[in-house]
Amino acid sequence: MKTLIIVAHPSIETSVINNRWVKELKEYPEKYTVHELYNVYPDGNIDVQQEQRLIESHQNLVLQFPIYWFSCPPLLKKWLDDVFTYGWAYGSTADNQLRNRKAALAVSAGIKKADYSKEGRYRYPLEHLLSPFETTFRYCHADYRSFFAYYGIENEPGEMEPGAESAPQASDLEKSAQEYLYFIDHL
Repeated sequence: MKTLIIVAHPSIETSVINNRWVKELKEYPEKYTVHELYNVYPDGNIDVQQEQRLIESHQNLVLQFPIYWFSCPPLLKKWLDDVFTYGWAYGSTADNQLRNRKAALAVSAGIKKADYSKEGRYRYPLEHLLSPFETTFRYCHADYRSFFAYYGIENEPGEMEPGAESAPQASDLEKSAQEYLYFIDHL
């Protein structure tokens, strides 16, 4: 079975990193299903049953998004709230559709890796900031497999708009796309 990639980027067409990752994933339709939430649900009205069926038809689940205010874009949060329902994803009468399903994250971080540390500007590592996602997957008995991150080069707060991505060197961008595929293939 294939891996489902839930892409939540509100302006994927202007993205550098997430857009490149999507293009790379789409080169292998036999391995990956790329599901772009902002394109499918521009009005924010999520078809919960369709989303649940989509998850059920895949072996692995990856959430791909840019870090927005040290979390995820709003449509992804809504998607999680709407789709991971009681009785389907968790609960005493749950079908536990996420049980043992491999799940992971892929994020573009915009900020230098050193700033995501106890000694860094923001005092918290990215692992800490992404822990609500890990906890959600564990709560639903999914097999959480960590995250893949591309760190940016922002130097001062406010240099980029929230969720914006710094422009990497072409060789770094290509390397990140290949490393991302390797990460997914080895969940």
